[in-house]
Amino acid sequence: MELKVNQSNLSLFVALASETRIRMIEMLSKESLNIREMAQRLDMSSAIVTKHVQQLEEAGIIHTEMTAGKRGMQKQCSLRLDTATLIFKTSKTPEEPTQDQNSYSVSIPVGQYTEYQVKPTCGLASETKLIGMRDDPRYFAEPEHVKAQHIWFASGYVEYRIPNYMTGRNNITNLRISLEIGSEAPGYAEDWASDISFLVNDTLVCMWTSPGDFGSIRGKLTPTWWEPGSTQHGLLKTLLITSSGTYMDGVLLSDVCIQDIPIQPTEELRFRISSPEDARNAGGVSLFGRCFGNYEQDIQVKISY
Repeated sequence: MELKVNQSNLSLFVALASETRIRMIEMLSKESLNIREMAQRLDMSSAIVTKHVQQLEEAGIIHTEMTAGKRGMQKQCSLRLDTATLIFKTSKTPEEPTQDQNSYSVSIPVGQYTEYQVKPTCGLASETKLIGMRDDPRYFAEPEHVKAQHIWFASGYVEYRIPNYMTGRNNITNLRISLEIGSEAPGYAEDWASDISFLVNDTLVCMWTSPGDFGSIRGKLTPTWWEPGSTQHGLLKTLLITSSGTYMDGVLLSDVCIQDIPIQPTEELRFRISSPEDARNAGGVSLFGRCFGNYEQDIQVKISY
């Protein structure tokens, strides 16, 4: 999530300006808790904790739901935010095209890759079931792979085709790709770093290090049949390739520009997500679709010209 440092986001910054609420966030980063459990750990009354919870929820940092407990209904709390990038200066932020630019957007399901080469641990899951068997790369060729909402592999790559509607009269100026992604560890490991490479038309645009494979807290959209002890969600990341370089969540990761990518009019773009075996942090890839993880979206692509 990207946050501009301005008055419209003041409620979030105010919510963070409290030692008690920071302690609550630290606890919820490890597990989901109800009001009573947090009150006991903080040695505070449930009424005071409830007020802090309301402030965190209004700021969009946590979300709550009523669940059945031993003593009736209880308010269960969990983190809504995984990461937040603060944008202090907007005048030079390359995130959005100018108003005189044209653009179009496409949504690509994570299961609709067109090429792959993966090694275990690996697998695919739809919204309702596993697709094939775990740790058998042959099932990545199963026709049902287009229904996958969660795919994972320890090394290798998957590649997607992005439609290119440009003609010889127009040039692509910005390519923006948003997706939910993380590392892939056996089971899961919150501190499992992975160097993930992103390529467009065989051009390496940048490498980003995922901090972990997240499984301690169930994803907000993760189906109930998906067992605990496995990967639950990723991080929402935004890759932006412009005429000034390649950015991840507004941070410059490489000097590769959109002009450095061989793009032919009317020819589709090939977007590859890769975890090389020889990477310093060879930690695999986990991808999530609109019905899995924390974010209700597929791979979102915006092309400006």
